[in-house]
Amino acid sequence: MSKNSLSPGFLVITLMIVSAAFVRLIPHPPNFAPIAAMALFGGAYFNKKWAAFLIPLAAMFVTDLFLGFHATMWAVYLCFALIVVLGMIMIKQKKIGNIFFASVIASVSFFVITNFGVWISTPFYEKTSAGLAACYTAAIPFFHQTLLSDLFFVAILFGLYELAKTKFPQLAKSNI
Repeated sequence: MSKNSLSPGFLVITLMIVSAAFVRLIPHPPNFAPIAAMALFGGAYFNKKWAAFLIPLAAMFVTDLFLGFHATMWAVYLCFALIVVLGMIMIKQKKIGNIFFASVIASVSFFVITNFGVWISTPFYEKTSAGLAACYTAAIPFFHQTLLSDLFFVAILFGLYELAKTKFPQLAKSNI
């Protein structure tokens, strides 16, 4: 790693993502976890693409070692990587509107992709359009928790980092 990779900003962002990942291990309501927030935050703040993907994905993987794996992990990780890209593209300017809109898109994307993964990868639903519709319909009651958790954890991560930058100006000046 280069000297810039270990800048104060890099270390703080990494620590925040790792901390958010470990929140997944604490008892919480169903679908109320910082998954999309970690991906958006990494995508928005890491200038180095390898770090934007690797740090959040590694943090998620480590917690999944404790939580366990399932047949639709491919959909979760695919969506997670797409949300990193969403953070890179949509949140170049750290404005509340950009962050809010990206968070909502992340929630909807996660819903669409992971429930498609459930439909295609499990025996729970017929592999027909009616089966796909039944899968999405069954998932609707869980969507509000996903949306609320994404908005909550995005506000925490982005808000804390922006607050930290005002208290510690070297974070704002470092090349992350």
